Amino acid sequence: MPIGVSDELLGTFVPIAVYWLYSGLYVALDGVERLDSYRLHPRGEEAARNVVSRGAVVRGVLVQQAFQVVVALTLFAVIGDESGIAPKQPSAVVIVLQFIIAMFVMDTWQYFMHRYMHINKFLYKHIHSKHHTLVVPYSFGALYNHPLEGLILDTIGGALSFLLSGMTPRTSIFFFSFATIKTVDDHCGLWLPGNILHALFNNNTAYHDIHHQLYGNKYNFSQPFFVLWDKILGTYMPYSLEHRKGGGFESRPVKPVEQTKAD
Repeated sequence: MPIGVSDELLGTFVPIAVYWLYSGLYVALDGVERLDSYRLHPRGEEAARNVVSRGAVVRGVLVQQAFQVVVALTLFAVIGDESGIAPKQPSAVVIVLQFIIAMFVMDTWQYFMHRYMHINKFLYKHIHSKHHTLVVPYSFGALYNHPLEGLILDTIGGALSFLLSGMTPRTSIFFFSFATIKTVDDHCGLWLPGNILHALFNNNTAYHDIHHQLYGNKYNFSQPFFVLWDKILGTYMPYSLEHRKGGGFESRPVKPVEQTKAD
């Protein structure tokens, strides 16, 4: 490439930069009080309900991203062409098809792995519960997981998406940056007007907020794009987005709460 940096390095590090830049935008917006009318939780509820500090979340995400870098560089080294010549980009139609395949592969992998981590009591207690210490999600907590969960769900899921879709390292820069933006947006805690991701995907901020609440713990496992597997396998929790007394929004389950507590 003209800037002298390989597609493999860009595909590894650009999504990480996108994660912190995009989540940083939401951190800045969090300080704008007039946007409180678009919050899914009242200001102050994060401190009251979350049991992990923001500093610990930052450290946890950095650990996961370190694993992500090692796996990505190893994968690119294994499949790379020794000539060092970047593969030719396919047509726009093929790239769109690769995006769709990669999205389906990632959704499928993460749905079943994510759901199993809820079903298996040992895995939930010792691994996945770390992510659920964020009862009130926020942007840069999107990738706050146990390192093993981050490796299994996100890193391996991303590698499978890349390999099975047949995309080039250059295409992966855009795909994984988009997936990163989507994941951060799902955890941002804001329902902003004009958010195009909310218009394009039913798997959105409110849908994911339901899953982080106690009554939704056994529902809404899909991530990060569609809700297909939830609807097929009966784990989709319908919800309504209501104006909350005192300002803001609240995602409320349509299904009676008693049903969500059953094992």
